[in-house]
Amino acid sequence: MNMGLPGLQLSDVQVPLAHRLRPSSLQEVQGQLACTEPSGWFAQSVAEGRAISCIFWGPPGVGKTTLARIMAEHANMPFAQLSAVSAGKKEVQAVVAQAKQTGRTYLLFLDEIHRFNKAQQDVLLPYLEDGTLILVGATTENPSFTLNNALLSRCRVIVLKALSCEAVARILSHGMTALQDTSPKFVMDEDALLWLAQAADGDARYALNALEAIYDAGKDKHWMLADVEKQWQRKQAKYDRDGDSHYDLISALHKSIRSSDADAAVYWLARMLEGGEEPLYLARRLIRMATEDIGLADPKALTLALDAQRMYEIVGSPEGEQGLFEVTIYLALAPKSNAAYMAEKAARRLAKETQHLDVPTHLKNAPTKLMKKIGHGEGYQYAHYESDAVVSQKHFPDTMDEVCLFEPVARGFEKTLAERKAWLQARRDEKRKG
Repeated sequence: MNMGLPGLQLSDVQVPLAHRLRPSSLQEVQGQLACTEPSGWFAQSVAEGRAISCIFWGPPGVGKTTLARIMAEHANMPFAQLSAVSAGKKEVQAVVAQAKQTGRTYLLFLDEIHRFNKAQQDVLLPYLEDGTLILVGATTENPSFTLNNALLSRCRVIVLKALSCEAVARILSHGMTALQDTSPKFVMDEDALLWLAQAADGDARYALNALEAIYDAGKDKHWMLADVEKQWQRKQAKYDRDGDSHYDLISALHKSIRSSDADAAVYWLARMLEGGEEPLYLARRLIRMATEDIGLADPKALTLALDAQRMYEIVGSPEGEQGLFEVTIYLALAPKSNAAYMAEKAARRLAKETQHLDVPTHLKNAPTKLMKKIGHGEGYQYAHYESDAVVSQKHFPDTMDEVCLFEPVARGFEKTLAERKAWLQARRDEKRKG
């Protein structure tokens, strides 16, 4: 069936170089040793002709489609390919109908599977259960966030990494050989080829498309580095404000601050701003870092983080972003403590476990005569009546032991708080004994 334009013959279609060079065996696949290593489970499954439902998770151009095709071919299984960008329930059921009509299990390769909503994902489940389909999903997004548990439990997640510059260079050399078979005068210097490999940022398809575009621009030309740089711009840095790179970069910023590396912290902040991140999102995250990782070791950190947010709201971009850099540096160099954060987590856990315990009678409010009559507030010790403002009464529920939830560190202002906390406990113990 001719699905193209009227009068267009298959021979008229120029098959892209990336498709022509697609590996047909695991031995030809570059850069994914976890899948191609003969002793690995994936390679053994392919060698035995077994296909399993799996999710390939990785950046573009690293071999997701290729590995799915190789698995289908070695399992002698019909291969159906859909993109979740344009396909839906109807297209999936068309593949199912074809599988049932032929009586064969189909390997369905579903690209961009994270684009399917929960209802669309659920459509796949019965056909995986009864063996009508083997599902191979491809995604650039974290499947634990984008796929439902029912589907994930039926698939093995395979993490694919961006290709190394060396792996992309080997692929480009293979492409050069294929193009020179047609045009022997097409030459590219080694440093130019390496620059192109670096510019691809781990994406083999992008690299081969770039090579083919340069070939089309001068099939009989000797391409030097300066020519290649002029002809082809570097791939734009990958950044999706709702995708994995967003979360990876904010994680790098947070962990750099936590580790007191101010230089790395401002670098990751700049990466996010240059990628188009919303500055107020970054301001909110810095406020969180001020409480989670600095806490009471330097109470001023939270004030400065709030000031940076306010500065941006008043001044806007780009001048207002200077406040974000200032507070990032301050947070990175401030003394660190997560004691307040850990106290919150411990207190919440304890509160959930002991919600049934009543408030001690002496701590209860007594705004009415009836409440006073039944004992509310009876025996309460008013701290301001004591010369040192320390009382001996307990403040936890009566049937519960006192628990240490806030454990300050010996850094920054928390060192002072630790000394104060220890003194207070000692005074309470003295008064209880006395």
